[in-house]
Amino acid sequence: MSFARTALKTTAVTTALGAACVAYAAAVEVRWFTLRRVTVPVLPEGTAPLRVLHLSDLHLMPTQEKKIRWVNELAALEPDLIVNTGDNLASEYSVPPLLRAYGDLLDLPGVFVFGSNDYWKPHFKNPGKYLLPANKQRHKPHGPDLPYEEMRRAFSGAGWTDLNNAKATLKVNGLRLDFAGTDDPHIKRDRYDEVAGEIDPTADLSIGVTHAPYQRVLNGFVGDGYPLVLAGHTHGGQLAVPFYGALVTNCDLDTSRVKGLSTWGYDGRQAALHVSAGLGTSPYAPVRFACRPEATLLTLVPRNNPISSGR
Repeated sequence: MSFARTALKTTAVTTALGAACVAYAAAVEVRWFTLRRVTVPVLPEGTAPLRVLHLSDLHLMPTQEKKIRWVNELAALEPDLIVNTGDNLASEYSVPPLLRAYGDLLDLPGVFVFGSNDYWKPHFKNPGKYLLPANKQRHKPHGPDLPYEEMRRAFSGAGWTDLNNAKATLKVNGLRLDFAGTDDPHIKRDRYDEVAGEIDPTADLSIGVTHAPYQRVLNGFVGDGYPLVLAGHTHGGQLAVPFYGALVTNCDLDTSRVKGLSTWGYDGRQAALHVSAGLGTSPYAPVRFACRPEATLLTLVPRNNPISSGR
């Protein structure tokens, strides 16, 4: 076989394989929702476990009925607390179907922060820009065009607590939980100085909540003594390389922490960091590869218990 024929055959096989991967990523994995289960030892000794459902990055379009049904069925897990780390919307018509998706989860104690796609609709852009460092990406300065205030009123009216640049205390299963949260660091709406300060040691647990896990915010939480920080935004890299992992995080977090449970250290302190790979994508890039859409059930247990992960 001539070199030219061999090259043509190799190109054809590579093209076919690439097309098959794209088809799988767009038709299968992007809708292949999964529930992760993780155990995190952060509670005081002798405390009963606390089940926290971490939801993030639905990027919901009104027609995504499979996603709506799947999220709605998560109420059967009977979590004690919901933590929503933003990017709920993808359309100006998404709030009613979003509330239908959350359904009975809205009757449970919950906290939330916003991401950029709670304020702005996604727009088509060169997918290659996603591979740029986060500080090289540009964000349009126009005003918000999504009904984030309608969503905020619905969440708050149901009893969930708004943590956008705010602090709050909840009593859950007899435990005092202190929270601090920021608005989205990816679009520079975070104001950590408004929630800064050492945690109260009399709380059973203090939790930091943000959308995008930028180092400046993680350092703030950990430096102030928060033992647990929850975030989303990364989509787990969205397109991962099998046996290698994610190529990007879409922020300044390193790729080893792009999703799941890890440890973040700063100023001699450490915290458990959980980053959700989220449940959606931009409607203009509806693909996932080697990175299934996910929600996570975190079981918080006393500090002398081992960490476990159901990834």
